[in-house]
Amino acid sequence: MSSDSIDSKYMIEMKSLESLTVTRPYDFASNNRSTHLPSDEEGSFEHSTEKQTKLSKYWKKCSYEIREYCKFIGPGFLIAVAYIDPGNYSTDLEAGARFQYKLLFIVFIANLIAVYLQSLCCRLGSVTGFDLARNCREQYHKYVCIAFYILAEIAIVATDIAEVIGTAVALKILMKIPLVAGVVITILDVLLVLIAWRPEGSMLGVRIFEAAVAMLVLVVAISFAVVLGRVHIGGAGQVFKGFLPSSTVFSREGLYSSIGILGATVMPHSLFLGSGLVQTRLRDFDVRSGNYVATGDCSDYRPSIQTIRHSLTYSVVEVVLSLFTFALFTNSSILIVAGAVFYNTSNADTSDLFSIFDLLTKYVSLSCGKLFAVALLFSGMSAGYVCTIAGQMVSEGYINWNLRPWIRRTLTRSIAIIPCLVVAAAVGQSGLNKVLNASQVCLSILLPILTFPLVMFTCSRKVMSIYSEKVDEETGEIIRDVHDLSLGWPMTIFTWLIWMFLTALNLLLIIWLGMGISY
Repeated sequence: MSSDSIDSKYMIEMKSLESLTVTRPYDFASNNRSTHLPSDEEGSFEHSTEKQTKLSKYWKKCSYEIREYCKFIGPGFLIAVAYIDPGNYSTDLEAGARFQYKLLFIVFIANLIAVYLQSLCCRLGSVTGFDLARNCREQYHKYVCIAFYILAEIAIVATDIAEVIGTAVALKILMKIPLVAGVVITILDVLLVLIAWRPEGSMLGVRIFEAAVAMLVLVVAISFAVVLGRVHIGGAGQVFKGFLPSSTVFSREGLYSSIGILGATVMPHSLFLGSGLVQTRLRDFDVRSGNYVATGDCSDYRPSIQTIRHSLTYSVVEVVLSLFTFALFTNSSILIVAGAVFYNTSNADTSDLFSIFDLLTKYVSLSCGKLFAVALLFSGMSAGYVCTIAGQMVSEGYINWNLRPWIRRTLTRSIAIIPCLVVAAAVGQSGLNKVLNASQVCLSILLPILTFPLVMFTCSRKVMSIYSEKVDEETGEIIRDVHDLSLGWPMTIFTWLIWMFLTALNLLLIIWLGMGISY
């Protein structure tokens, strides 16, 4: 046999062997041919399947997290309202008129402090199941609670004054209603809150009320977005430069305005809201998990450790996002509009709610001025609603004063209306602006005092510890676990530093007021 024929036969046999390696051998067990892929293709197929499985698990996890987060949306909008009330308009207008955009840095810092304090409020309310006022009643002596209650009520009244003035001014601008009549009309929002707010009722009712307030907040934000689009601000770079620290912040005049911004942004009544509003979600989760049976009276409710671990992060994230989106944007917009309209003009020293409407109407358009008034009206209305809720938490928490809501709210709003009525009738709009500024100074002074228990409680192991029991499967004994959810040492030091910073600024403000120094 020739060598050519041998080589040809060898090549045929090799091709037959190769064909055998890629054909599907017969599977006698299943009576089918099994697929046998080359090792490289088989590894690629397994890697692709594993990647798809990971993506599927990741998508399911993301979908679950988003669905759970959506269940916690709501309280953040109510809390954000406390940071965009008419009191903020006064301080931000003055800062923008005098320093243009240079104090945007302080607005940003004030919102950072507000976000951190609200995260502490969420933590306190979630772990203890009580709002700040109720925790004070549980931990402090009766007379100490009475003292805190009086100061908290003064803060509520001062906040109410700002709401009354802002709403009355907006009604005057939009509907030509006299200031005195507008001040009286503001008491009607009591009826809306009493009808809609039922924290111990169904979650549907709570969500409807939260959605209504959220719509008001959205109207305010949209109105300012439109106004910003129509006002000539002089370039985005100049505006963003204001978010950086400058020498103006550390001047005496700039520091005085900065203290006003901090006091108007970090509102004392928001501390009670933040620690109290989280409880509806906690209770709802415990009810859905079978850990708690809802009754008409929920005063005995305590969140389970499983609920706290599940809900705390969602609650904090929801509040943080709401404040950074709506509160920061609105406060920055007010200052930017004031800086664009008032700065370096003869009207800079007389900036108030009426004058900015006049200037927006004169230099931009009537519709732009009207939009500003709409934002002011909705800010005043929504802030009045949440102030009602905070006032109820204060009275029930500190002294267990279970007065009917409409009686308590009517008394509080009446106390706020009386000075506004007197000033509106005797002096007019210039007097109302002075009363508005005075209310913000009052809130600045009260802030460190009412913040002290919040810092103390969240740093305390005694207050922030949760006790749970479980049965040992082997011995049958009951094992009691202690879960310490207080702040660690680094965060404790950081929190007390923030409190001392706020206290130092407000002591400086008190000294200046005592010396008759104002700007």
